[in-house]
Amino acid sequence: MGFKDPKGITDTGIKTGVTKAGLRADKALVGGFLAGAYIAFGGLLAITVSSGLKPDIWGSLPTLFTGAVFALGLILVVIAGSELLTGNMALVPIALFARKVNLRALTMNFTIVTVGNLLGSLFVAYFLAVETGVITADLQLERLAGIATTKGLEETEWQIFLRAVGCNWLVCLAVWMALGAEDIGGKVLAIFFPIMAFVAMGFDHVVANMFFLPAAIFAHVDGITWWTAVHNWIFAFLGNLVGAAVFVGGAYYYLYGRDAETGAGDVPRGETRFTRDGDRETVMGHTPAG
Repeated sequence: MGFKDPKGITDTGIKTGVTKAGLRADKALVGGFLAGAYIAFGGLLAITVSSGLKPDIWGSLPTLFTGAVFALGLILVVIAGSELLTGNMALVPIALFARKVNLRALTMNFTIVTVGNLLGSLFVAYFLAVETGVITADLQLERLAGIATTKGLEETEWQIFLRAVGCNWLVCLAVWMALGAEDIGGKVLAIFFPIMAFVAMGFDHVVANMFFLPAAIFAHVDGITWWTAVHNWIFAFLGNLVGAAVFVGGAYYYLYGRDAETGAGDVPRGETRFTRDGDRETVMGHTPAG
């Protein structure tokens, strides 16, 4: 199985960000709808799988099961192809840092993809979760109510923000590593563990919450209102943006994206580096300057 080294992933990430920023509005909207629906499918599956697992018996294992199956959402996004806001929060900014796109293109992409993600999430929440009765059975509704109450009523604004930072740091690492894999199996493995981790730790993903909170509203969960949902989305959006643009897009641009401009990619004599096929090699001579 082949894979890219971190510099190769960075180069691919910049190119991918340019492509995403250049999408026509209609394609960004449709792609956003699909991604919102795919993440909602992951959320719906997570609820059905973890319903009825009482913490006093199972401890924290229900959150592990929830995270393991929720990974389906990002697997569908990456492998099938669609436009997910939280992934774009790393890829489009790194293209911006590399001066390949401008701020207007970034803002337009984020806006259109956010609308598409919301529409897709709402579609699944209403028609496929509530109207089908899948999520309104007793055990599933209890599980949904627990998730929505925690995210909508119990977490403080600061907690939502910090949980969202941690969430999208991991989500974008999943996307980042998937860019490095050359085959579908490698991409799935790259996605699975970071997604499982962020869900198991109870972090906040703005697009996932576009499913959980509206589903709770449609199912008439006590205390969950549209303002509850919007309030959560605002702080989750901000935290997700920081987690992606700073800790993934910004960090990897600094490490590898500036190489062509500054010569920072030159490898000193005697230093070990990885070739594109993953083999190690040691540089025995000086790399020419310039």
